[in-house]
Amino acid sequence: MNKENRTTHKDNIPDSIIFGQFPVTGMSCASCAANIEKKLSRVEGVEKVSVNLASEVVSVEYDPSVITPSGLKENVISIGYDLITDEGEKAEEKAGSNQLARYRSMRRRAVAALILAVPLVMISMFFMNMPYSKWIMWALSTPILFWSGRQFFINAWRQLKHGTSSMDTLVSLSTGIAYAFSAFNTLFPQFWESRSLHAHVYFEAAGVVIALVLLGKLLEERAKARTSSALKKLIGLQPRTVFRVMSDGEVREFLISAVKPGHEILVRPGERIPVDGKVTSGNSYIDESMITGEPVPVFREAGSNVFAGTVNQKGTFQFVAEKVGSDTLLGSIIRLVAEAQGSKAPVQKLVDKVASVFVPAVAAISVITLAVWWVAGGENSFIQGLLSMITVLVIACPCALGLATPTAVMVGIGKGAENNILIRDAESLELAGKVNVILLDKTGTVTEGVPSVSKAVWKSEAARLESENVLVSLETMSEHPLAGAVVRHFEGKTRMVAVEDVENLPGRGVTGLSEGRRYYAGSRRLIDEKSIAISNELAVGADDCEADAMTVVFFSDSREVLAFIAVSDRIPESSVTAVKELTNMGIEVFLVTGDNEISARSVAERTGIENVRAGMLPADKASLVEELQGKGRIVGMAGDGINDSQALATADISIAMGKGSDIAIDTAKMTILGNDLTAVVTAVRLSRRTVRTIRQNLFWAFIYNIIGIPLAAGVLYPVNGFLLNPMIAGAAMALSSVSVVTNSLRLKYSTGKSVGSRQPAVGSQ
Repeated sequence: MNKENRTTHKDNIPDSIIFGQFPVTGMSCASCAANIEKKLSRVEGVEKVSVNLASEVVSVEYDPSVITPSGLKENVISIGYDLITDEGEKAEEKAGSNQLARYRSMRRRAVAALILAVPLVMISMFFMNMPYSKWIMWALSTPILFWSGRQFFINAWRQLKHGTSSMDTLVSLSTGIAYAFSAFNTLFPQFWESRSLHAHVYFEAAGVVIALVLLGKLLEERAKARTSSALKKLIGLQPRTVFRVMSDGEVREFLISAVKPGHEILVRPGERIPVDGKVTSGNSYIDESMITGEPVPVFREAGSNVFAGTVNQKGTFQFVAEKVGSDTLLGSIIRLVAEAQGSKAPVQKLVDKVASVFVPAVAAISVITLAVWWVAGGENSFIQGLLSMITVLVIACPCALGLATPTAVMVGIGKGAENNILIRDAESLELAGKVNVILLDKTGTVTEGVPSVSKAVWKSEAARLESENVLVSLETMSEHPLAGAVVRHFEGKTRMVAVEDVENLPGRGVTGLSEGRRYYAGSRRLIDEKSIAISNELAVGADDCEADAMTVVFFSDSREVLAFIAVSDRIPESSVTAVKELTNMGIEVFLVTGDNEISARSVAERTGIENVRAGMLPADKASLVEELQGKGRIVGMAGDGINDSQALATADISIAMGKGSDIAIDTAKMTILGNDLTAVVTAVRLSRRTVRTIRQNLFWAFIYNIIGIPLAAGVLYPVNGFLLNPMIAGAAMALSSVSVVTNSLRLKYSTGKSVGSRQPAVGSQ
């Protein structure tokens, strides 16, 4: 969480209102997020509040003259949660350390609970008749509930004090009563035996529920742990110090925070540009891939604009600072990524929505059951009522409900990994199948992202034999970014020869002498400047290549062009297949790129993409995403560069190509290992199949409750004397869990391989 995000004015907020983002701790489900939103929305001075459960961030628009961050913190604490309102790096460090400590604690408790649950279940199933079995089960279940699962009880108590409830309430209520009832039956079995009833125990139900719910929580925490890494890496692109040129010409090193607009900055080879500005002297090639996504560095000279975070190559230059801090292009990307990650997801998890009604409803039903039995049950009415109350809580235990989504998600994520798709969380897996528009970055996503030689055309075979070695030797010493592609193409086919008097010509190419003969390798501009002749055949061929969005390098001596080499970014066949598949699935495809219109149109025509947006900066891509979302579309974005991170963070579903930047990967909700675009098709199909499985699981989870709760309450007792035994209720609860897990495993074994393998696609019938 960067400081700017926590105390900035957003463009659409009045000057008196501050937009703040604060880490929040203590949440466990959507009910918790709703509780915090409800509390803060009632605070005077708060205009708008949104709580993001996944990133554990509260976004607030508030009037600082009415309410302060410490006041917000007090209100959140009053309902059992906490808000981290420290500034800048302190907030990041505190939130990070809290998250890591919570994850490690939960991992220890989950592992311990699972280890103890295994013998607990074995005894309940096979060894109930052995001596002291109930006492052993009591001993095994106690640490599960009161050490491993203590947080459920603590949270439930806090929420009870403030009149709220969550899944923690139901977990603690059902397991607590089952445990207490079992402990009573272990200590005083004669109470039931004297009434011709068997003293059953349900220690295993209580222990297993805690263990499985903890396992689900652990998986959730692991997914949350990486939410801030993209921001940290983006912030890491900003140099900590800069070299400022003083008025007397002296160069001094300053912290970047001391740079002001108008300061003269010196940039040396290999350094990152610290702020936005305009070149005043010198020149260099600059890697601007984080802005445009294009792999080829661009030439910058006096009068050219440069941007923070981009990387200087080999030259040295000076520029005057124009935008600093959060006003730079990189700063705006950082700010908008943080806001997008902290904003509320469009789709809330179904289980948490239902829980807000399910929890109090089950609690009310159990109390009503006891009351009705006590009043109208006749002989032993209170005992039968208590037994029925326990049965209701046991059968309504949220084991299957808690497993419904995690099991399907675990299988779905595992299936994705088999197909080289890394999926960040359940929300993205669920939402991917609803995407109806997808934006594809050009370079590195639709194309391979690495310039390579498409063709080398020589004036004649004699010219090739005579000077091919010179070309490679000269390009080896060139500073031009395309020289490496030429050298790689001819590697192993030529030998090095002596080239003297080598001179790099900025923005044009390179020249040198070999055996007394002057040679040039570079752009058409260089050839024109030197008035070097070019044959009609080579000229036409070069024009055709440039029309196909290739970059042409000319090689000549001082009199005539000997050859041209066309360099391009290759389009793999998998990209063409993927675009066709996405279109057939009813998904509208856009090509978005920072490259020029000609290059973009050429790639679009070869891949079958109808919608093209060229010359786009990072903010433009994000704006297009928002424009489409404003029309009610579910938008996916696939990209591989830092320049895509803003759009990735804004999109409903973000997909990073695995060979791209770490920042794009960390911002995205899905990562494709490699650059096979057909994996995006597989991800969408996998999502659709997983969502169907989740819905089926939830049906089975609830059908037991819909049928079982009335039976447990004794609704059939007046009709035919049937009364559900708590042991049968426990078995029904276990059966619901088994049905959910089994149905999720069907997802694993019924889905095919990836589209790219030419096998049946995931989710295909």
